[in-house]
Amino acid sequence: MGEFWWIFALVILVIALVILAVLFKFFGLYIRALVSGAHVGLAELVGMWLRKVDAKLIVDSRIQATRAGLNVSQPEMETHVLAGGDLMRVINAMIAANKAGIDLSWQNATAIDLAGRDILDAVKTSVNPKVIDVPSAAMGRNTIDAVAKNGIQLKVKARVTVRTNLKRLVGGATEETIIARVGEGIVTSIGSAKDHSDVLENPDHISKAVLAKGLDANTAFEILSIDIADIDVGDNIGAKLQADQAESNKKMAQAEAEKRRAMAVALEQEMTARQAENRALVVLAEAEVPRAIAEAFRSGNLGIMDYYKLKNMQSDTAMREAIAAPNEVQRT
Repeated sequence: MGEFWWIFALVILVIALVILAVLFKFFGLYIRALVSGAHVGLAELVGMWLRKVDAKLIVDSRIQATRAGLNVSQPEMETHVLAGGDLMRVINAMIAANKAGIDLSWQNATAIDLAGRDILDAVKTSVNPKVIDVPSAAMGRNTIDAVAKNGIQLKVKARVTVRTNLKRLVGGATEETIIARVGEGIVTSIGSAKDHSDVLENPDHISKAVLAKGLDANTAFEILSIDIADIDVGDNIGAKLQADQAESNKKMAQAEAEKRRAMAVALEQEMTARQAENRALVVLAEAEVPRAIAEAFRSGNLGIMDYYKLKNMQSDTAMREAIAAPNEVQRT
């Protein structure tokens, strides 16, 4: 019995030492939370330790929120930490929003943070609007190029002033969408202008036309203003296109003329071949004349006198041709 009581007493002593160690570990946090008006029980601190939650982070965040007049409970903070959120950043964002008079609830703030957006930067942008350059440096170009109806190219740089719309931050489009939409609006506005000088005289027409399109719909931002920072005159695109078209038409005409020339040459060669063929046929026909005469002599259809008359006629014909030839040369 004596040994049993000694073992029992030893166990009680160990338990007491563990309790004292735990109390000593969390006693400072408990007192700090208590005197700050952000009460957190010892049992809750021990529970956080068992759940592997940073109790100091919870206490510090709760003290900061309570001092700022925010009503956020310890279980809500612990839940957000366990979900992988940045608790201190959310608290700082809510304090900044509260001081600026912006309505930001705990549910919205934590949702934005868990969605991967920088909630503190979003609140700062909502309080202090930022300027976005169009086009941005990431696009690899310095200007938005567009062509007016008269064919003159204009190179435009714009600056868009935006502030964060916290209600649309979750699921809203990012800066890249704003840049793309503004660039598209600038191109459309310049393209609808009859003359580039109208745009140069009144660049604010571009801003008004682009703003009227509601480009911030379904984005995480609200567009406050669009300012045309610079407009430069580029190339005469219309003249270049006309010159290119004329050159193309010239090449097409040359190709068509070359085609007709080739067809004419081919036809000439064909006619020459036909002429040679016909001459060959004449020669063949002339070769048959002596045979026909011989056959006529044998058959008795041609007499010797008839033959002499034929020869005389051929001689007269050759003489007439020889006499007439010089006159034809002179006439030609």
